[in-house]
Amino acid sequence: MSDLTLKAVERDAADPLRSARERFVLDGAVYLDGNSLGALPAAVPGRLADVVHRQWGELRIRSWSESGWWTAPERIGDRIAPLVGAAPGQIVVGDSTSVNVFKAVVAAIRMAGEERDEVLCDVTTFPTDGYIVESAARMTGRTLRALTPEQIAAEAGPRTAVALVNHVDYKSGRLNDLPGVTAALHAAGALAVWDLCHSAGALPVGLDEHGVDLAVGCTYKYLNGGPGAPAYLYIRSALQDRFDSPLPGWNSHVEPFGMRPEFTPADGAVRGRVGTPDILSMLALEAALEVWDGVSVDAVRAKSLALTDFFLQCVAAEVPAGLVSSLTPADHAERGSQVALRCADAGKVMAELISRGVIGDFREPDVLRFGFTPLYTSFQDAHTAARVLGDVLAGR
Repeated sequence: MSDLTLKAVERDAADPLRSARERFVLDGAVYLDGNSLGALPAAVPGRLADVVHRQWGELRIRSWSESGWWTAPERIGDRIAPLVGAAPGQIVVGDSTSVNVFKAVVAAIRMAGEERDEVLCDVTTFPTDGYIVESAARMTGRTLRALTPEQIAAEAGPRTAVALVNHVDYKSGRLNDLPGVTAALHAAGALAVWDLCHSAGALPVGLDEHGVDLAVGCTYKYLNGGPGAPAYLYIRSALQDRFDSPLPGWNSHVEPFGMRPEFTPADGAVRGRVGTPDILSMLALEAALEVWDGVSVDAVRAKSLALTDFFLQCVAAEVPAGLVSSLTPADHAERGSQVALRCADAGKVMAELISRGVIGDFREPDVLRFGFTPLYTSFQDAHTAARVLGDVLAGR
């Protein structure tokens, strides 16, 4: 047994989160793509069967009240809240991340006032965020500037209405400075909208602590909600009575069954709702969130950093020198929960890794991404992935 193998075994034996792995359906593969789609929590299939056969099949329309369908967006939002450092009553679940980005950015522009005619966007953002912010700026007559998070903090000024920033960069895994950027925007009188897709469920966020105004995130990555699982929208409690959604719907009306021609918004985070909730995927998400029972986000963060440190150590030992380089910062304060390696022929390399049972993903033009989900990723997984990567690149 090699020194690294022994170290992996010892670390797994001492892992306080090791029992969480039993809450997932896992096969023999090394699954390092939870930053794209989380693994299946074991509780979900049975819960969905009940939703389909009993709640829908037997109770039918009665399930809106008797099975709690109508209140699911807020109830599940409150389940997510402690994972992102938010008090109850500030998160509503529903729609896609893209739709929630649009709601948040336009609502922030409206709250900022007509004199603020500039919108800032993280230049490294996931492309869809950029497309939506550009459209929102065009629709509202604002000027858009794409800047790095550091530049956003430095250049926000009296014209700035809002900035949309990614907490963790989807390609490199860089963790951006949420407290510092938010404080800088507030000092300039602007609002902060954060995309939490690659951080929620992997590390502490601290939305309330750091005064974040609005935030959005998906639930199918580190929250393991399943493909197409609904996203969520955070509206800070102090802003809820000013939140003017660009997509008002009957679900966000103060009298949703009044069917009135004029729109009067409901109180609270309910203002973030639009239409009928997607119940099947929403209740699958609710079941998936049970894996967090008794789990500390701080413990998840500690294991995440230990896993990514160990993986980088294994890569240095197992991969021939000069064949890969890390895009992910070495500094813990700047690292999310993935490792991105630059590699020639990365697409072909990842395809070969997958054929050998190591599941990561590839981003153009030359990036291998390995996502570490501490609830079910082991140190032996990290070592195996590095060893197989070394074999592939050495032509073995």
